[in-house]
This record gives sequence, structure tokens and C-alpha cells, in this order.
Amino acid sequence: MTSTSQTPGSGARAAHPEHLGHVIFITAAAAMGGFLFGYDSAVINGAVEAIRDRYGIGSGTLAQVIAIALIGCAIGAATAGRIADRIGRIRCMRIASVLFTISAIGSALPFALWDLAFWRIIGGFAIGMASVIGPAYIAEVSPAAYRGRLGSFQQAAIVIGIAISQLVNFGILQLADGKQRGTIGGLEAWQWMLGVMVVPALLYGLLSFAIPESPRYLISVGKNERAKEILSEVEGKEVDLDARVAEIQAAMHREHKSTFKDLLGSRFGFLPIVWVGIGLSVFQQLVGINVAFYYSATLWQSVGIDPTTSFFWSFTTSIVNIIGTVIAMVLVDRVGRKPLALAGSTGMAIALACEAWAFSAELVNGKLPTTQGVVALIAAHVFVLFFALSWGVVVWVFLGEMFPNKIRAAALGVAASAQWIANWAITASFPSLADWNLSGTYIIYTCFAVLSIPFVLKFVKETKGKALEEMG
Repeated sequence: MTSTSQTPGSGARAAHPEHLGHVIFITAAAAMGGFLFGYDSAVINGAVEAIRDRYGIGSGTLAQVIAIALIGCAIGAATAGRIADRIGRIRCMRIASVLFTISAIGSALPFALWDLAFWRIIGGFAIGMASVIGPAYIAEVSPAAYRGRLGSFQQAAIVIGIAISQLVNFGILQLADGKQRGTIGGLEAWQWMLGVMVVPALLYGLLSFAIPESPRYLISVGKNERAKEILSEVEGKEVDLDARVAEIQAAMHREHKSTFKDLLGSRFGFLPIVWVGIGLSVFQQLVGINVAFYYSATLWQSVGIDPTTSFFWSFTTSIVNIIGTVIAMVLVDRVGRKPLALAGSTGMAIALACEAWAFSAELVNGKLPTTQGVVALIAAHVFVLFFALSWGVVVWVFLGEMFPNKIRAAALGVAASAQWIANWAITASFPSLADWNLSGTYIIYTCFAVLSIPFVLKFVKETKGKALEEMG
């Protein structure tokens, strides 16, 4: 599931569709999968303490329930490409929409802890599918002149989904008098938080009926005339459609289906470039970014901030996340990937160190002292900002560009798997680590942020302005 190559002969590089608004609509509809990705990833933040209380579970069990969705994510991401190549991108989106809907309903109405975990896995599978299908589809329908900007819709949708989930949780909490287990219409507040995802899930499914299938998939199954119609819509009528179809067919014949064996080197298992990709993926997670979205409400409550206010601060971090993502989109092609990564690592290390210092203070009447409390809040927002304007976007750009054509698909799969594993490790370990020593936990994240600096300086090569064929 890679985007097609384009050569000047068909006029594809200079293609400008007559109705750019239509192309933007198609892209935004596909990016709804990213919105659900972000929404589902963060919505559990509002239910963490209620689930702990309702089922009387400890931090270890709670962490497994929260993190278990990542198992589904890994399976969904690993299988989505083959499913989409077999039945099409649009049908794959509809399957993800159905799974999102089922997961939302099941999670809102669990019989016991085990089936809540099961519905979380189903939702994770849908997240994994959406994380692969959305970017692939957008790349395949975007005109070359707009591909970078349209491709950024997916990441923007993810961070907006995170923010909206926090806002919805905050609103539901207000209706429940600030109590996660407060009742609204016969259900507890946390159940409504998980169930509301039915709305964007159904919208995602409905939008899939309003957008066309990928021209690349249509050509792969012999529907060339329909592919030409869609190419005319998204690239413009001045493009030589017969030549475009021929280009896509030739590119598909040339493509090398990379396998795991292609990634192996002689000394250290994988080829050096694959290890660099794995390192980027792992460092992105080991700085503890998901703690800011999965557990932020719990984090603030643990230092004495009341539940209603804690949800407000969780929402503000999501807004900062959006601002940082926009900054990264503006700068990534101007200043380069590597400078952004280094700036982000430095900023994150300082912010995390400040959080570690703040949380080392003894609580006074259940709250941090005023100075430490202010530092903790500011540092948390600064951390999210520096992550969003650097590693949040840059790692995905690097992974899409840094591998040689021959191994790109397989190497991306390995790097993405490493990211899900690291994500799981951080998500599953945080409650127990926080119980042990919250300040010490942030010191660990600080160390990883610091270590990422020499890693980038020594092993990561700048990819700005280089053709994909130059990589490796």
C-alpha cells in the first residue's frame, strides 16, 4: 500500500484539480479514521479511576486493561494492508467503522472487567487499521502538488481527536457533578465517555460512502475506466489519463514486495538503517508521551487537584498538542527533520526534569506546594508542546522517507511494531511506577529524552529535500 510514482510525461507532477475543495473533502473524510485513532486513544483517560473503583483492581491490573487495546492495534496495523489490497481501501474503512462502533457500545455496557478488556482489543484493532489505511488512501488520491499538505491531515485529525475526547469527557463530568461514577440516565459518567465514540464512528462509516475508491486499487483489479474518472476528479482534466493509468500499472509491476529476510544484516541481526528506524520509534514512546493522554487526569488528581479541574488541564494539554503539530507541519520542510528532532529532545528533557523535581515534593493537605504545582502544570504543557512540534510528526516523516525502496514496506512494518511495543511498555508500566515513585518515573523519561539527542546526532541522517531513491 504505497503511493504511485509520477513522471512528467503524464502531467501528474503539475496536476492541479479544478475542484480542490472536493479533494480536500475526500482527504478530510479519510482522515476521520485518524480522528477516531486519537479519540479512542485518549478517551480512556476519563474512565481510569472509575474503572479502578468499580472493579476494585490494583494498578497492575488497571494498566493491563488500559494497555490491552495496543495488542489490537498491533494486529490491526499488521493486517490492514493485506485486507485493503484484497477488498479495497473504502471497504476497509467501513470495517474499521463497524469495529469502532461495536467497541464503543461494548465498552460502555460491560458485564465485567474481562469483556471491557475484550471490547478494548476490538477498538484497538480498528485503531490499527485506521492508522494504516488513512495515510495510504490519502497518498493515493492526493495530487503530487498537494500531497505533503493533504498527508498532514491524518496527524492533525489524530491530535484533534485527542482534544475533542478530553472536551467531551469534561462536559460529561460536569453533568455528573464532577464524579466519574456519577449517574446520567442510568449509566455512570465513565460509561458515557466510552460510549459517545459511537457518534464519530458512525460518521466515519457514512463518509466512506461519499468518497471514491483509490484509483490504484481500482487499476489493480482491472477497473481502469472508473480509475480514470477518479483521477480526473483529483488530478484535473488536463492530465493524460491513459498515460497515468499506464504509469501506475508500470509502477505496480516494478514494486518489490519486501520481506523480513530483506531486513537482515550480517552482524547485528537487522541492517543498520532498520535499527535506526526502530530507535526512532522506540524513543518516540519512551519519553512517556502517552502518559500525558492516557493518565493525565489521574496524574493531576494524584497531586491533589480535584477531578473537574484535572479534566480541564488535560484538555488544555490537548490544545497545546494541536498547536505544536501545526508548528511542525509549517517547519518540517523548511528547517528540516533533524533540527526539529534535536530541538524537541532538548525541550522535552528540560520539561521532564522540571516535572520530576515538582513531583518530588511532599504533598501538603493532599496537594503539591504552590510553587511545585505551578511548575508541574507548566512543565507538562511545555513537554507536550516540544513533543508535538518535533518527534510527534518528525518520526513519521523519517520512517516514510529514510528506508531504501527495496525494503521500505517491511522496514516500516518492523519500526511500527517496535513503536506499538514501546507504547504498550510505557502504558502498562506507568500506574505501578507512579505508585512506586512518581518523581523517579519522570526521571526515567528524562533520561530517555536526553539519550535521544546523541542518537539523532550520530545515527540519523537528514532526509529533507532528498528523493526517495537516494535513501539508504
